[in-house]
Amino acid sequence: MKPADLTWGLPPAEQLRGYRIWDSYFTPAHGHPGKDGFSTTLADMTRSERAIALGHIEKLCLFSHVGIGTTGDAAAEELLRARPELVLKPFEQWPDKLIGMIQLNSNDVPASLAAIDRWLGDGPMIGVYFPGGGPGALACSDPRLMPLIEAVIARKGVIMQHTWNKTGGKQAPGESTPAELAVVAARYPDQVFLCAHAGGEWEQGIRAVRDTPNVWIETSGFDATAGFIEMAVRELGEDRLLFGSHLPSRSLGTELTKVTAAAISEEAKRKILGGNFRRLLGA
Repeated sequence: MKPADLTWGLPPAEQLRGYRIWDSYFTPAHGHPGKDGFSTTLADMTRSERAIALGHIEKLCLFSHVGIGTTGDAAAEELLRARPELVLKPFEQWPDKLIGMIQLNSNDVPASLAAIDRWLGDGPMIGVYFPGGGPGALACSDPRLMPLIEAVIARKGVIMQHTWNKTGGKQAPGESTPAELAVVAARYPDQVFLCAHAGGEWEQGIRAVRDTPNVWIETSGFDATAGFIEMAVRELGEDRLLFGSHLPSRSLGTELTKVTAAAISEEAKRKILGGNFRRLLGA
């Protein structure tokens, strides 16, 4: 058997193509552009190509830094402010593969509002990502986020919030939990909020957002454990789950087979692996 014919523990290629996989959480170099633009991101994208091909992934959503103080790297931030066209380099390299969201700096509301105007109002980004750490992070319950959320809603953008539950409570003030996101989302019932990583400790995360129907969960970022997808479908319904690969820092097999090996219907798998994301984007 030739290497090209191997499935590496994944479902057969024809089955994967049939799922029409759209990845909602692609993090080459965690979006860090490097000191000379997006070379670090581009290099990680190249390293991801084999996994993307094996998974037959159609689209991937990249979270871009746009020079508003989210990287902690002064040289990179200055370069992106001076040459915003560099933000588009990954999308120019993979024009048919990438979807984009911008990372916001909740500690700099004016700059973040301007970035929303620039990148969502004028395009080409489809939404925003609120990080869980670094210089741009605030807990999603902080009142300073509300003008940013409302600006995204006004532009019909997508909102992804990093969430994580920690044993013993938060270890940094900028972290957000699914429970906090549910409280925020309840104020804006017509806006879908994407709960990245289901909070990590997914049993708590699923229960926290269960009664807030405009919160959907994203599946990546923690080791595969039996029962996750099954519980999520049972408690939330198959229409509130989005697949994320977390490539290249997580294993494609780990993340993809959370869904493909779950004891749920093939129709539910197709929704989670791509159909729900396309529906959210109107694609």
